[in-house]
Amino acid sequence: MDDFEMCPRFEKAVDMLSKRWVALIVFVLMKGPRRFGEIESCLSNLSGKVLSDRLKEMENEGIIERTVYPEMPVRIEYSLTSKGNALAPILGEIGNWSTDWIETGASK
Repeated sequence: MDDFEMCPRFEKAVDMLSKRWVALIVFVLMKGPRRFGEIESCLSNLSGKVLSDRLKEMENEGIIERTVYPEMPVRIEYSLTSKGNALAPILGEIGNWSTDWIETGASK
């Protein structure tokens, strides 16, 4: 049997996208810039601390950008970068796959 070696970039990408809430945050931001509270309200069961942590991680990875508007009160919006927008076809395909193969509710 040939030795199999996982591509480090693929492994990092899967690790990053499989963190809880990351793909869903990207999905929410696909519709345009959102404020923290708007993202939080779109994703019930997501705590503010976890959302804050994920947004920081995604900003560090270059998937989202944080824009601070010098208004009173200060307004902060999060939006996808071109790197983040490049995930749209992937999430679209996951959506197609889930429509075909994933059951919801009690029926199986």
